[in-house]
Amino acid sequence: MSDLNRIKVILFDLDGTLIDSVPQLYLAVQAALTVNNLPDVSIEQVREWIGNGAEILLKRAMSRQYHFQDIDDHLFKQVKTAFDEHYQAGIDKDYSLYPAVSETLSLLAHAGYSMAVVTNKPDEFVQPLLQSAGISHFFTHTLGGGRLPQKKPDPLPLQYLCEQFKVTPGETLMVGDSRNDIQAARAAGISVVGLSYGYNHGEPIEDSQPDWVLHRFDELALLLNATEVRN
Repeated sequence: MSDLNRIKVILFDLDGTLIDSVPQLYLAVQAALTVNNLPDVSIEQVREWIGNGAEILLKRAMSRQYHFQDIDDHLFKQVKTAFDEHYQAGIDKDYSLYPAVSETLSLLAHAGYSMAVVTNKPDEFVQPLLQSAGISHFFTHTLGGGRLPQKKPDPLPLQYLCEQFKVTPGETLMVGDSRNDIQAARAAGISVVGLSYGYNHGEPIEDSQPDWVLHRFDELALLLNATEVRN
């Protein structure tokens, strides 16, 4: 666990951490299934399947189970194409920021922290969603799935961002809602906050043993004492 006074950079997950995107993702998944004559899924199922990127989400939806079997490649490509089209068209709809996200990010920025988003969401959707939500200006870097060879829970995306900011793992904090975030941070040697209100495949975030568990986003400012501008 890092000394919080050393933290210079905060890395944030996106879905389930900053933004509640379940309704948005569900509508795109359901539309992709419908046009390909596949069975419906529920919004509760989609909530549990989020966290490993769009391709895994769609394969879970196609097989209607978390641990999916072999998926037909041709059919998957059709479903993925339909999902991408529907999701892009609805990127500015059917989502919400979690309470106090904008206000807390503003406090952290004024307190001198540099910030980035690191998510398994396909990279091409990250900036449009952040811009629609009005919070893109808080982040020096954004890193979505597909830009690097590996995604969370692999540590590579977090290590890459440390290099971009020219900071050590001990000067970095990860904030997320999923065991993927916890495992990636652990493997990268980065301290990590687990948020209890996110998705995490239906499991309590406490089970993944983050360094701190927070139940509201604004508790992050209290944890970091981000109420004043740091010297």
